[in-house]
Amino acid sequence: MKSPGIPEKNELVKKIRAKGISIISEIELAYRFKGDSKIIAVTGSNGKTTTTSLIYHMCKTANKDCAVVGNIGYSFARQVALMPKPLYVAEISSFQLDDIKTFKPDVAVLTNITEDHLDRYDYNIQNYISSKFRITQNQNENDVFIYSLDDETTIKNITNYSIKSTLAPFTMSKQLPQGAYLLNAKMHLKWKNEEMQMNISDFALKGKHNQYNSMAASLAATAVDIRKEKIREALQTFESLEHRMEPVATIKNVEFINDSKATNVNSTWFALESMEKPTILILGGVDKGNDYSLIKELVKEKVKAIVCMGTDNLKIHEAFGDVVSLIVNTVSATEAVNAAFHFAEKGDVVLLSPACASFDLFKNYEDRGNQFKQAVKEL
Repeated sequence: MKSPGIPEKNELVKKIRAKGISIISEIELAYRFKGDSKIIAVTGSNGKTTTTSLIYHMCKTANKDCAVVGNIGYSFARQVALMPKPLYVAEISSFQLDDIKTFKPDVAVLTNITEDHLDRYDYNIQNYISSKFRITQNQNENDVFIYSLDDETTIKNITNYSIKSTLAPFTMSKQLPQGAYLLNAKMHLKWKNEEMQMNISDFALKGKHNQYNSMAASLAATAVDIRKEKIREALQTFESLEHRMEPVATIKNVEFINDSKATNVNSTWFALESMEKPTILILGGVDKGNDYSLIKELVKEKVKAIVCMGTDNLKIHEAFGDVVSLIVNTVSATEAVNAAFHFAEKGDVVLLSPACASFDLFKNYEDRGNQFKQAVKEL
């Protein structure tokens, strides 16, 4: 059993593969011992933590005996070994899916696919896409696959895989006979003979990306027979996650937002897209093959200054030097926060949404977010 953090190019992994010894992931091991329990598994480049947490909140609101596992909560294996449950809600990365053999979720959710972790996939997006679609590979017609009709990469590739499960799409672009869609600021949920509507203004989670997450989660909950009143209640009472568009404080009319979990460019795109005030953006860290052109238009429109927080910021300067006149380098959270506050005026937002991994200056994205919050408190 291999930890998902160990890449294929590791020498020991190569030797094991060369000997023809089977390598499995931890979710595969846990799956073999889960008994009759059901699994809702969520993968995707962005939104998976929020969607997983929201599904878990819906299950708890409906009094289901369940556990959240995988990248949040305990590992799936630990939960199965020590505290088995009839239902697991699992957040699963592409690395964990790479070494599955029989793992089969009853409900699979694919939030979206954008360029991420390309360093692990030989800089070939197609390898990464195949990895994400592995979540459906063992599913049958009794299972459900939830996906976004508005995600270009998903739709372009979905016919390349023989998916046997029942399809449950969600979209903002049209009405659907089955699935979830937004129309006139209302979410419509249609599943089998059930139908529900809810005003998006009643969602606890704000922003367009969270409307997608809310549709995906609602479909997953419906697929495990959670009643629509409970789904509605859960969508209204959900509390947002730490390090994911987390409001930290407002100081002298300058708002500080911690989006440290944005470890790729697409996450930062979603964060910027939801900004309605002039923004000072804190960017940088370990670049995973980032294409900053994806956010260039949004940066041009919304960002008045960029504060780089990383050991190598050259790529950021090259990408935005012609659209943002103020770009500075810093090497700590405190320095970054002080610089951002210095540039900010009343009514501005300071947004930490780094688009990069954190390992150059911090232990992980949580450590980065916590240091950011601490620096804001010290202003």
